[in-house]
Amino acid sequence: MNNNTMSPGGVLARMLAAQALVLLTANPSGHSYIHWVAAVFPHLSALQVLCGLLLLIVWVIYATATLRSLGWFGVGLVVALFAALIWLAVSQGWLHLTGGTAWSWLALIITGFVLGIGMCWSFARRRLSGQADVDEVHGP
Repeated sequence: MNNNTMSPGGVLARMLAAQALVLLTANPSGHSYIHWVAAVFPHLSALQVLCGLLLLIVWVIYATATLRSLGWFGVGLVVALFAALIWLAVSQGWLHLTGGTAWSWLALIITGFVLGIGMCWSFARRRLSGQADVDEVHGP
């Protein structure tokens, strides 16, 4: 396996995994981890705690990878890009955002895209520039 390239399937898998992480955690449909826990809080079951810890671990992995890959400035640029795309779609009449639920779905989907892009960006930058990312290593 070559770790220096990523196939379109790899990009799609990372994007779908990021969307799944966001939407399984919370969404306006009423079917998410947040809703599941809120229904019985504070009397959580072992399964709910386990699922919450697993979600938290994956969130930390995705958020850390995204921030290391894009940085805060890059995250801001990606969010600004999506905001501009939404503005364009609304101003052209392609998208109608009525009610808080539409805005909630949009915010969650954009969050998933930001995390997915963050998971893929190191590969894309390496491909575009030929420069590899190196994590900081602290010596003894």
